[in-house]
Amino acid sequence: MGLPLAIRDLQVTGPNGRVLLAVDALDVAPGSLVGVRGPSGAGKSTLLHALGGLLPATGTVRWGDTDLLALADERRTGFRANHIGMIFQDFLLFEELGSADNAALSAMFAPRARRIETRDAAAANLRRLGLEPGSRPVASFSGGERQRVGVARALASNAPILLADEPTASLHREAADALIGDLVALTREHGRTLIAVSHDMHLLDRMDRVLWVEDGILRTEGQDAA
Repeated sequence: MGLPLAIRDLQVTGPNGRVLLAVDALDVAPGSLVGVRGPSGAGKSTLLHALGGLLPATGTVRWGDTDLLALADERRTGFRANHIGMIFQDFLLFEELGSADNAALSAMFAPRARRIETRDAAAANLRRLGLEPGSRPVASFSGGERQRVGVARALASNAPILLADEPTASLHREAADALIGDLVALTREHGRTLIAVSHDMHLLDRMDRVLWVEDGILRTEGQDAA
């Protein structure tokens, strides 16, 4: 089941003191699918990274009962490992490894008792996404196949939160639409909370809600998806 999100007075500041992101308040119900759109350089990815506790920030980012920004670095890393799956635009796969090892990467950092479970989940997710777990290096995969490996990796630890940064940007339309369908289905089935930064209206139209970020400010909370 996804976790609720509550943001209050969130601010991310650059080295020169410039405010890169400011969000006064935002509430997201557990299990919601939320899109984030806006011009390039507006602060969308900064928002996503702040939600994952990947940037120094002030204010409150509360996932369930946990204020992520109040945690020490080690505990924040532990929360992210146990509760957040990240899907990246540029895949961030180990090119020399196969789909099975890439998708099960989190098993390397999991407690021993959970490693087999994580590997089994990674393999199941790959098959659900139309890929066979294998050792053929992902360097030979298409862009769509690589992104599917990235999605399987994000889901392998059964994280209740998914954060996706332009997940379809590197894909042609047919591959992007197939990935959107699978990502939405896998999120809905398990009640995960999904927050996806994207310019892709095909993806944004499948969200429950769309937010607009411009000049580092959350300007509006968008409309319900059709």
